[in-house]
Amino acid sequence: SLASTAITCFTRGLDLRKGTEDVLCPANCPLWQFYVFGDGVYASLSSVCGAAIHSGVITNAGGAVRVQTLPGQENYPAVNANGIQSQVLSRWASSFSVTAGTKSTALESVGRSVSTARPSTGKRPKKTLDKKAGNKDCKADIAFLIDGSYNIGQRRFNLQKSFVGKVAVMLGIGTEGPHVGVVQASEHPKIEFYLKNFTAAKEVLFAIKELGFRGGNSNTGKALKHTAQKFFSLENGARKGIPKIIVVFLDGWPSDDLEEAGIVAREFGVNVFIVSVAKPTTEELGMVQDIGFVDKAVCRNNGFFSYQMPTWFGTTKYVKPLVQKLCSHEQMLCSKTCYNSVNIGFLIDGSSSVGESNFRLVLEFVSNVAKAFEISDIGSKVAAVQFTYDQRTEFSFTDHVTKEKVLSAIRNIRYMSGGTATGDAISFTTRNVFGPVKDGPNKNFLIVLTDGQSYDDVRGPAAAAQKAGITVFSVGVAWAPLDDLKDMASEPRESHTFFTREFTGLEQMVPDIIRGICKDFLDSKQ
Repeated sequence: SLASTAITCFTRGLDLRKGTEDVLCPANCPLWQFYVFGDGVYASLSSVCGAAIHSGVITNAGGAVRVQTLPGQENYPAVNANGIQSQVLSRWASSFSVTAGTKSTALESVGRSVSTARPSTGKRPKKTLDKKAGNKDCKADIAFLIDGSYNIGQRRFNLQKSFVGKVAVMLGIGTEGPHVGVVQASEHPKIEFYLKNFTAAKEVLFAIKELGFRGGNSNTGKALKHTAQKFFSLENGARKGIPKIIVVFLDGWPSDDLEEAGIVAREFGVNVFIVSVAKPTTEELGMVQDIGFVDKAVCRNNGFFSYQMPTWFGTTKYVKPLVQKLCSHEQMLCSKTCYNSVNIGFLIDGSSSVGESNFRLVLEFVSNVAKAFEISDIGSKVAAVQFTYDQRTEFSFTDHVTKEKVLSAIRNIRYMSGGTATGDAISFTTRNVFGPVKDGPNKNFLIVLTDGQSYDDVRGPAAAAQKAGITVFSVGVAWAPLDDLKDMASEPRESHTFFTREFTGLEQMVPDIIRGICKDFLDSKQ
């Protein structure tokens, strides 16, 4: 048929019923939330729209996609394409491929504008609406930290203002596009305007023109730290789930130290860029406190976050490359996302009713959830406890700081076999596994996996875990009573309780658990 089904960002291949189906993907799905396995041929666990963007069939502007169901296969590869990192999956029962959809006449204009990523002609009024929305493909909350010190002086300060104005216009500021604010660094930092103050480029331009030059030492470190800590609060207009960026303009060199400010910015999940103009000459280097000031302040010392301009004259050609960097969502390595800022503890039922082969399926489920996260010493962490009447910490949050080590530790867990005391196990895990990290920066999650009735009370220990700031997901299999599962789960209970009759059903829950963690992370995030 010619009719296309409208689907959501999260619809998976396995949610579609027909062998061949024409679907319509929405615009502006958050790329980091996509769950995609494979390349070209995707496991049916994958998000359809995610696979379509990954394979280049559509852009993030959405559009028509034809989905073809294929048989399952082994070893779906992980490939990074078009801003989406697909995941490895060892095997899955069915697959799909995506091609450009056939549009019915009603969808003709949508299809055409997607393929060329240009609004179709003959629709002038639409354009003006979009001007207000801004460039939706560039999601960023940006603070321009401008140099207002005696180093730069009044005349170059004005040239700096005009450059920042050009960058602001080219970014495509709008209600749904980038938002910007300005902080002036001199002796003391001054926040000139916040993200929430203006959502139109004209207003921002006017505000930049009005900025007065302050003068004083160039205490950029002090200003950077102040901006990272104070500028991006929700009440000042920062938006959840959108990269926070500070672009530091530096004429010459700073009077103070940038290293500590760089550390603070990274802790706050802020991506720092440094635009240095008129770098210190060889003679001047003796006056610079720390020659490596750029490398110490930027988000990552990988070349992407530092930008040089020889002088403030003739800077127009430098505008576009800087804007392209600021809009590269997937390069913002310092943003806090649910993938790099959570601690996930798995509480695994090792009772005798599970059995050795089902226990392997449980470990595979644990691996597949863990695999989705960016595990590192500064990123997400994973821990596992196995329980019967007794508890055994298989590994704690600090034991393994790479994904490879975590996955290998999960594979090496030995099945205990015994009774079921889930309540005791929750208390043990809250105290011994989450206790040491409770003041850390990551958000804490506990996933309880059980296949039966607990011999002890689960409600009290689960409430205590939640009170200690741990979000609990309960995953029940076979004989696990639904009342117990609901009693353990965090609110809203429906979305934190999972159940399957068979252990083989665990695999299908993986994306929902990951999505649940990401949703809770975003909802809680300041």
